[in-house]
Amino acid sequence: MRTRDFDVASGEATLRVRMVEHDGSGDSRPTIVFLHDSLGCIALWRDFPQRLAAAAGCHALVYDRRGYGESSPFPAAPRTTTYLEEESDALTPLLERCGVGDAILFGHSDGGSIALLAAARHPARVRAVVTEGAHVFVEEITLDGIRAAREALRTTPLRERLARYHGPRTDGVTSAWIDTWLRPDFRDWNIERYLPRITVPVLVLQGVDDEFGSVAQVEAIVRGTGGVGESLLVPGAAHTPHREATNVVLATAVDFLRRHRIVDG
Repeated sequence: MRTRDFDVASGEATLRVRMVEHDGSGDSRPTIVFLHDSLGCIALWRDFPQRLAAAAGCHALVYDRRGYGESSPFPAAPRTTTYLEEESDALTPLLERCGVGDAILFGHSDGGSIALLAAARHPARVRAVVTEGAHVFVEEITLDGIRAAREALRTTPLRERLARYHGPRTDGVTSAWIDTWLRPDFRDWNIERYLPRITVPVLVLQGVDDEFGSVAQVEAIVRGTGGVGESLLVPGAAHTPHREATNVVLATAVDFLRRHRIVDG
């Protein structure tokens, strides 16, 4: 497999993209598209995209959303309460520009919510969805976890670790997440109404010890999806199962994609 990084124009911004391709990249293999969390970027996925793509026999596309990593800074206008819906709208043009026809969306946290929204609102290219720690409504456990993260940014080296990936925009990245989710008008955010429009298979993963969401999120997604919904509460994992229980996530995701004939095997 070969890896190449490049920038893609997206409106007034550019997005940093990483493509991981099998030899003979013009073939018909699907592409797993990785959607990062609220503090994430390409680098923070580490080697997981390459490992899952190799195990599933797929290509992979990983990108920094606007404001994160090596992509353009956030726009000057403040983030709205519909920012996740807006991110899902931006995905289809990106896939078009990168030549991705058949996409498997793998989203972590905010990225999982974006994956669900994209499958509901822009289904043409989506063949399956895998989420980790996705949210479809706001819970008090989520807000408590965000408050704890805000304190960790103040009292631990967390900010310095994030600055390795986001550089001078680190404070903007953390503020965009914390300030938005703790706003009173975000308390009523809910995307359950979109779930019945999802007709592709959906795998919902969540760590047993997830500090940002309860099992109610998993149940709502599986119950609400218009297609086949499956779930796994991952033992020994919190909010980042692909890092905390990598082999379990790899095996579960590949089995799911094979059983639903999304990939060969």
